[in-house]
Amino acid sequence: MTLAADNAISPCLWFDHQLEEAAAFYTSIFPNSSIGHLTRYPDSIPSQRGRVMAGEFTLDGLMFRAINGGPDHAGFTETISFSVTCADQAEVDHYWSSLTADGGEESVCGWLKDRFGLSWQIVPRRLYELMEDPDPARATAATEAMLQMRKIVVADLEAAADAVAEE
Repeated sequence: MTLAADNAISPCLWFDHQLEEAAAFYTSIFPNSSIGHLTRYPDSIPSQRGRVMAGEFTLDGLMFRAINGGPDHAGFTETISFSVTCADQAEVDHYWSSLTADGGEESVCGWLKDRFGLSWQIVPRRLYELMEDPDPARATAATEAMLQMRKIVVADLEAAADAVAEE
């Protein structure tokens, strides 16, 4: 058995009633993003007339499906998160400030929750490089520095790794 087409497997998010707002928010933050088809409730359901029932949006080339399933769910938890690998500190700062805006919450080690309660990991590529440094002392120092941070700051990671190397 093979899967049909591109994006045959994609995340599906359950919102209470904010799918359209969330799609607009996320697509304004990430490049190569767009809102796809939004299915609205039929007029035969007067209490939902005009509201979005389900839809699709693309974030930097990855398609998401979503539903407005109502409040009868547990909400998002950290057990599912989206990790954004950033090229540099400017990208970290952009995603961090955008996703924590208007009610988002900072957490630790590069984690945050956006205003919809969805968890994100905003990680500079440099962190992975430092954590895989061939010098175990540098790798450990960078890891320990990261564990003390909320938003990851590349300069602080490098300073921690360099301080150990100078000893």
